[in-house]
Amino acid sequence: MAQKKLEKSTFSWEGKNKDGRLLKGEITASSQDLVKAELRKQGIVPKKVKKKAAGLFGGSKGKPITSADISMFSRQMATMMKAGVPLVQSFEITADGLSNKNMSELILNIKAEVEAGGTFADALKKYPLYFDDLFCNLVEAGEQSGALETLLEKVATYKEKTEALKAKIKKAMTYPISVMVVAFIVTVILLIYVVPAFADMFSSFGSDLPAFTMLVVNLSDFMVEWWWAVFGIIFATISAVTQTHKRSRKFRDNLDRLYLKLPVIGDLTKNASIAKFSRTLSTMFAAGVPLVEALDSVAGASGNNEYVKAIFSVRDDLASGLQLQASLQSYPELFPNMVIQMVSIGEESGALDEMLAKVADYYEAEVDNSVDALTSLMEPIIMVFLAIVIGGLVIAMYLPIFKMGEVVGGH
Repeated sequence: MAQKKLEKSTFSWEGKNKDGRLLKGEITASSQDLVKAELRKQGIVPKKVKKKAAGLFGGSKGKPITSADISMFSRQMATMMKAGVPLVQSFEITADGLSNKNMSELILNIKAEVEAGGTFADALKKYPLYFDDLFCNLVEAGEQSGALETLLEKVATYKEKTEALKAKIKKAMTYPISVMVVAFIVTVILLIYVVPAFADMFSSFGSDLPAFTMLVVNLSDFMVEWWWAVFGIIFATISAVTQTHKRSRKFRDNLDRLYLKLPVIGDLTKNASIAKFSRTLSTMFAAGVPLVEALDSVAGASGNNEYVKAIFSVRDDLASGLQLQASLQSYPELFPNMVIQMVSIGEESGALDEMLAKVADYYEAEVDNSVDALTSLMEPIIMVFLAIVIGGLVIAMYLPIFKMGEVVGGH
């Protein structure tokens, strides 16, 4: 179920703890009732809870919490725990050093939960929008085994690797989309403002315009009159596709299936999903999480519904006694032979986490190659597109001038 945003409003509060000492502070929540409930959980009897007014520019809301913030939090906590800094003090140091106020508040809320007697893992589980099952399971495993600093190190490495992978994929998609958007905006500006000026000039020529020029002039007239409808249709289409993607499981399945079949993009999607699968399973298995249980988190992290379905099927096979390598062989279109062989070696040698980490390293490098290939492919396509669209508009505007020059030259 989708989680609502954590940052609703900031409330200032005053209350007394079990010793009768007066305490006060700030907390972010959806309502006063939730603030009071949260304070009672921490052993504080609330006396006054007041919603803080937002500043001129939104004030207390601040920047949203991103995956990069969670990744940085993981690394800082791992570093301080390895250095021997106590857990509660680590929270304070980390929160004080952050520029993102919302992230600082989140960390202080987690600190308050731990100080009230809860475990680190239980505190994280109250914020599923930011800490997924994998994160919580690894922290829980660390607390139970007494090796929290080691497990936090693994969490930090995992988050950094996955963030790097996301950045590579984002880079591959952002460049062509941004160029296309800019090209569309430039085209619209030319059609609405530049072409009409040329059309007024051409009307004084007193001769028929070339067919290509007439096509562009008519298109310009249409855009001048109906630009609002064109933009409305574009925004409505984007909104409809976005909503359908959110609400329709079948639409998402079909889209994910299509991604895997597309040239270049298919390789990028496949390599990214295998890298996520291998990295997540390696991290969880190394932390001592049972393989069947780990595959639940692995499926959610894979990023493609085709892989999600396959991984859940693999989990069921493992629960019935089948080996991981044997189960993966049922999906040769999703898991190449190299992955299956590395898993087989890992299972036989008892070093499955190490083999999966090597697979993850290999496919993360392959994502790099896929991004480079996609960029190399898109650059000439984009150049041709810009030449046809922008160049075509310029040529259409100068054709009548060339034609007039020929007539003058002929005389």
